[in-house]
Amino acid sequence: MADKKAKKEASGPSKRDYYEIKGDKVERKRQHCPKCGPGTFLAAHKNRASCGRCGYTEFAKK
Repeated sequence: MADKKAKKEASGPSKRDYYEIKGDKVERKRQHCPKCGPGTFLAAHKNRASCGRCGYTEFAKK
């Protein structure tokens, strides 16, 4: 019998980590992409924020 490959567990933040509930409102913790619209968040890097979907990048001001 052939050995079955082990399933790879998901790593990184889940969708619930991008939102915060304050009272009756839901607030986004991260900035959304201006090209793709709400629901597509920018990844926070050391010196920039970038969209993984369209490639939009904002560089941090020094």
